[in-house]
Amino acid sequence: MSTNKRIRVLLVDDHDMVRKGLGVFLRVKPDLELVGEAADGAEALAQCATLQPDIVLMDLVMPVMDGVAATRQIRQRWPHIQVIALTSFHEPAQIREVMQAGAVSYLLKNVATDELATAIRAAYRGQSTLAPEAMQALLHPAGEPAPNTPNFGLTEREMEVLALLVEGLNNPEIAERLVVSRSTAKAHVSHILEKLGAGSRAEAVALALRHNLVQ
Repeated sequence: MSTNKRIRVLLVDDHDMVRKGLGVFLRVKPDLELVGEAADGAEALAQCATLQPDIVLMDLVMPVMDGVAATRQIRQRWPHIQVIALTSFHEPAQIREVMQAGAVSYLLKNVATDELATAIRAAYRGQSTLAPEAMQALLHPAGEPAPNTPNFGLTEREMEVLALLVEGLNNPEIAERLVVSRSTAKAHVSHILEKLGAGSRAEAVALALRHNLVQ
C-alpha cells in the first residue's frame, strides 16, 4: 500500500451515536478516511455504488435491509470492496451467515480502537480478523458432530496454498511465497474455496483448522 494511500471507509449502522463515535475514531487515523455513512443495508448499497469505498464497516441488525443481505449484494456487485461485520451480536448462526455472504472479518463493537484500525488495514490487504466468538462459531458449528478428517480432494499445491491462507497471507503474498503469478495464486484460492464449500477465506481457514488439514 502506498504511503500516500488512505483507506476509504463506509460506516453502516442504524444508530447515530455509533456512527458518530466511529467517525471520530476514523478521523484521527491518518491512513483511514471516512467517505460516507448509511443507516441500513439499502443505503449502504447506494453509497457503495456512488462512493466505491475500500472497506465497509457493517452492522448486522438493521431495518429495511440487514447486514447479511447487504454484505452478500456488495460482494456480488463489487468484489473489490471488503466488508467487516462490526456488531454487538455473536450468535453462531449469524456469524456463519455473514461470513458465508462474503464478509472478510467479524468483530464485536467492544473491540479496541487500535485493534479495529489494524483489522481495517488487514481487510484492505484481503486478510481476515475474527473475534474469538466468531472463530469458535466457525470451528464448532452447533449441532454438528466432530467429523473425521475428510478428503476434500485438494491437490498438494492447494494444500500449500491453504496453509498460507491459515498464516494470513493474501493473494499477492501467496504468489510471492510460491513464486507464481498473482492470477495463479487467485485461481488456487478460488479452487480451495470451491472444494471446501467455503463462502470466504475466513471460513476456509476455520474449516482447515477444524479438520486439521494443515499443521
